Amino acid sequence: MSENSSNSAYWSANVRIILISLVIWALVSFGFGILLRPMLAGISVGGTDLGFWFAQQGSILVFLGLIFFYAWRMNKLDAEHGVEEE
Repeated sequence: MSENSSNSAYWSANVRIILISLVIWALVSFGFGILLRPMLAGISVGGTDLGFWFAQQGSILVFLGLIFFYAWRMNKLDAEHGVEEE
């Protein structure tokens, strides 16, 4: 019974990390790059407006950061639940 609750806690934490990462990625790529682009047009980054920068480079950099965050957090979660790799 305790193994079942441990598995449930592990997968619940895993799904929560995934959902938070997806919300951040959607906000940055879709929100900042498309929906909020007119509001970000007045801020200049690298010779172009911030909305265009998020659409072209910012969302990719945030996505790469999320990949490293997910790998780090999952290694920590694996160690907490005793299922880490050897």
